[in-house]
Amino acid sequence: MSKPAPLSGFPEFLPAQRVVEQHVIATLATTFELHGFASVETRAVEPLDQLLRKGETSKEVYVLRRLQEAEGGKDSGIGLHFDLTVPFARYVLEHAGKLEFPFRRYQIQKVWRGERPQEGRFREFLQADIDIVGRDELPFHHDVEVTRVMLDALGRLANPGSIGLPGFRLQVNNRKLIQGFYLGIGASDVDEVMRLVDKLDKLSPEQVAGQLVAEAGLTSAQAEQCLALAAIRAADDSFVAQVRALGVEHPLLDEGLDELAQLLRGTAGLSTDQVRIEADLSIARGLDYYTGTVFETRLDGFESLGSICSGGRYDALASDGRTTYPGVGISLGVSRVLVPLIHRGLVTADRSVPSAVLVAVSDEESRGASDAVATALRARGIPCEVAPSAAKFGKQIRHADRRGIPYVWFSTTDADGVIQHEVKDIRSGNQVPAEPATWEPPAEDLRPTIRVSTDPTNETETDQ
Repeated sequence: MSKPAPLSGFPEFLPAQRVVEQHVIATLATTFELHGFASVETRAVEPLDQLLRKGETSKEVYVLRRLQEAEGGKDSGIGLHFDLTVPFARYVLEHAGKLEFPFRRYQIQKVWRGERPQEGRFREFLQADIDIVGRDELPFHHDVEVTRVMLDALGRLANPGSIGLPGFRLQVNNRKLIQGFYLGIGASDVDEVMRLVDKLDKLSPEQVAGQLVAEAGLTSAQAEQCLALAAIRAADDSFVAQVRALGVEHPLLDEGLDELAQLLRGTAGLSTDQVRIEADLSIARGLDYYTGTVFETRLDGFESLGSICSGGRYDALASDGRTTYPGVGISLGVSRVLVPLIHRGLVTADRSVPSAVLVAVSDEESRGASDAVATALRARGIPCEVAPSAAKFGKQIRHADRRGIPYVWFSTTDADGVIQHEVKDIRSGNQVPAEPATWEPPAEDLRPTIRVSTDPTNETETDQ
């Protein structure tokens, strides 16, 4: 068999890189659980009519079928989920009778999306979502809560003791605010105006203004008002006065302004040098199930990735015709963040295996004794492995060094037949007597350590 070619858009990590991913997953799960969110996992497939009913996603959905299946077979009409919100809405409807509301869940799972692979965008990737769902109603303070939870999670990842995530900017807006503003200026097709204004991160204001006139039927003056609204930024509730100064009035605008101001006040004090939150009135989000708060997040130095963390309020995504389940959630693109950092060599682990100790083998006849040492160490939670061959000790030490294992354990028998144990720190060369029942490595050596580099020249091979 010839060497297989990489498959674009399906990233795979080497063992040391996978350690980083596992660390991120564990950090997120721990943070979410500290805030009382329960873990769920939904199936990988959903009916196509569910996947296609919200937003412009039809060209991105992977259809699933058996190779030999005839047209219209029992496995037809299903596809891989492209996000975790749509399957979660189905999950809530299906299990509503067994859930307590408001229901708080987190979900860290793979999703599939048929878009053109590029940096930060993949066809298979890992997402981490949190959502709070109510029955018939969900108070606005939950919008503030999910914002605070994700700020906490991202702040922990940005900690120098974690993966040293670069600083980030969480941008928030409210679709009631922008919809009310567009209604207030007399726009006849609010959804089209919102769709076009959402292009401002890709097109110039002049280009967007031209499209607002040509495609949304606005006058030049109305288009200028839309651009003036989209230009407003604020780290506190001062944005309210800036919007009022534009002279537009509408009840929905008032409601959106009030909610967004509550959110900014509710997260005041959480901003740091690495964690910043701001009202950005250009944010709209493309999926049409959002009805209020919307989020997007940019990673400092990696703005070309686009939003790495997004979401919002959805009041009618899940309904069985009798009961509606409104919710609010936010999703972190774990792969979108990690793959570029790993690809640039900015973050990795100090060893490619979990083992802290390699137990040396003097000869094959004594392998059982080495296995016994390893068993004793593992019984006390010390990851270790036994050398694959009874090579010269120097070669066994080099084997440990290549894998990043910091300690090598030697067992010898003296003239009186007594087994003597010693452990060597191969980094310093220090070798000391030790006993399998009592010896422990320093806490920092017990598990692989994440290494963060500021030198982007050390690129690693990671399929994108």
